[in-house]
Amino acid sequence: MSVRFSDLRCKEVICVGDGRRLGFVSDVWVELPCGRVVSITVPGPCKFFGLGSRRDDYMIPWDCIRRIGPDIILVDVDPDACRVLRGKNLF
Repeated sequence: MSVRFSDLRCKEVICVGDGRRLGFVSDVWVELPCGRVVSITVPGPCKFFGLGSRRDDYMIPWDCIRRIGPDIILVDVDPDACRVLRGKNLF
């Protein structure tokens, strides 16, 4: 299967466990030099009616992606368990 990063950015991420809409893909983490995709990043929701800063981001491991469709990406993960602090260096 071949997917470009620009194609992923247009897709909404939905958790299959509870049907929660997590948002749209903002970044893809790739392991160099082998080029293996490690995870995708989805920005957290805004704090107050879409104003102000955002909450923590979702870092979803590539292994948790169940299906990539034409409009959405279905993931099987606990959204609260995959939260990371916004703006923190992960590596």
